Amino acid sequence: MNVKLRLIIMNFLQFAVWGAYLTSMGSYLVSINQASHIGMYYAMQGIVSLFMPAILGIIADRWIPAQKLLSLSHFLAASFMAAAGYYGMSYGTNVEFPVLFTLYSLSVAFYMPTLALSNSVAYTALDKAKLDTIKNFPPIRIFGTIGFICSMWTVDLLGLQDTYGQFFACALIGVVYALYALTLPACPTSKGDNTKSLVEALGLRAFTLFKQRKMAIFFIFSMLLGVSLQITNGFANPYISSFGSIPEYADTFGVQHANILISLSQISETLCILLIPFVLRRFGIKRVMLIAMLAWVLRFGLFGLGNPGDGVWMFILSMIVYGVAFDFFNISGSLYVDKETDISIRSSAQGLFVIMTNGFGATIGTLGAQAVVNYFVDFNSNIPQVSEWQSAWYVFASYALLVAIIFAIVFKYKHNPKEFE
Repeated sequence: MNVKLRLIIMNFLQFAVWGAYLTSMGSYLVSINQASHIGMYYAMQGIVSLFMPAILGIIADRWIPAQKLLSLSHFLAASFMAAAGYYGMSYGTNVEFPVLFTLYSLSVAFYMPTLALSNSVAYTALDKAKLDTIKNFPPIRIFGTIGFICSMWTVDLLGLQDTYGQFFACALIGVVYALYALTLPACPTSKGDNTKSLVEALGLRAFTLFKQRKMAIFFIFSMLLGVSLQITNGFANPYISSFGSIPEYADTFGVQHANILISLSQISETLCILLIPFVLRRFGIKRVMLIAMLAWVLRFGLFGLGNPGDGVWMFILSMIVYGVAFDFFNISGSLYVDKETDISIRSSAQGLFVIMTNGFGATIGTLGAQAVVNYFVDFNSNIPQVSEWQSAWYVFASYALLVAIIFAIVFKYKHNPKEFE
């Protein structure tokens, strides 16, 4: 089978696993009276990303081929997610936070590192096939977003977006992926010799990238921008669904099918991914990151201004700019890190990028977002909380704007168009 096709299937499954619950879990948690814990569930993805990507990245670089570790990780993640679904099915609204949260946490602990591992497998396979990663990876990565969208739509149309069923859907796809990963191109490990330092022997050289001022600043701002990554995933669905308490919005498409409306964000991703090779060559990583930051400002601001009725166009526009906000940061950042690091620490460097974005950044972001939402929104009130939700979105937009301004001043970068050819 053609290497590109094999990687397309890999990316489709990688993100189909995530799409089964990522944007809809918040509504399920509201339905079982755990709205005040939404931030903790999404923050756990960040917490495990503080150490699991680094640990598995080191193992993949040194001892176990990345494709085999990818398979094992997905099998374990699927097993714990299935257990979470079974617990939710068995106890209904009597689900206890500690039990469900623990099962969910164990699942994401093994899923989050696979975001970096799958990138390493793809980059290695493309290198072996003598294909340029900058030109060939983005079109392959598009199918990851398509897989995410397919899962979102399936969960929505099957009526699972506010039930435990989404966990079962996630687990099923995960098992299929675990089996498929075993067929992926083999990735080499770096055995090394006894003359290497302890840091090199453990594969920790990726952390020495912080000695380079440019890379240190890049990783710090990756963390600050990572704060925004999970906010809409956790709170967009509950927010749009909350309009259902207002008669004039109750029967609108957005309220009835919030997941499908939100999926426009991922559809936008598929188009924006194709722009990455061009924008990196034309503008360089600094301008591309700035564009992403300003897109986050619009993403949050338009959520606050819109509604599912006559203001639905602002929701739609917010979904469109998400593609720029996510891809221009996440995908471009990953490619930039790959270009700036040695091949011997490729998996470790990708793991470090995930730690800073989905680890520190997302953890701070989701816990901070939960505090902001809890401050403004009263989930126990019978009075519609739309204006309170809007205040929270404006806070998020202000934060993204502040980060953009500081980044423009602090990050020094001289663009070389040939670097991304």
